[in-house]
Amino acid sequence: MSTDERPDGASPPTPAAVPVDADPPVTVEVYPGREAVVEFDPSLTFDCVDGCTWCCHHGVLLYGPDLHELAERADLSASTTEVRGERFTRREPKAHDHAAADGAACHFLDGDGRCSLHATDDWKPARCSVFPLSVRREAPDAPLRVDVREAATDHCDGLDVSERRLVANLAAFLPAVLWELPDPDTRREL
Repeated sequence: MSTDERPDGASPPTPAAVPVDADPPVTVEVYPGREAVVEFDPSLTFDCVDGCTWCCHHGVLLYGPDLHELAERADLSASTTEVRGERFTRREPKAHDHAAADGAACHFLDGDGRCSLHATDDWKPARCSVFPLSVRREAPDAPLRVDVREAATDHCDGLDVSERRLVANLAAFLPAVLWELPDPDTRREL
């Protein structure tokens, strides 16, 4: 949306300029020319907490660009599965304390509770970067809409434990590729 398209004629706020007490939804320019509508409380903070691997208990949806990146780092036939025509990281039994209650977790979760992809290559799939947020688009040309995953509010230990405001750090959570995807909806599950 350009400045001319905003009802008040003002430029979109930068993440750091969004007041803590702003009422959602708030439109934020995450990258130049790439905005997101933030639907969560702008005062919300997040940082990963040591020992919390809840987000790694699930299979991770892989977007097309992720598959190409992952193919350079891992055997796709051993590490991914296809469900309803989409690729996910394989969820498999793990013999360590960081697995889910059923004893399974993401293929890439190591026994030390860390992602082997992130630890080795400083890379992770887009959907992992997005966590604990959810992203959706209501129509192909509509802006990205960003909220906190409902399940994260129940299970994620990293919410509201730091001074790192999500809205002020959206570029760290929302890879630029999300704006290029026809369907960036992160609510799809394995």
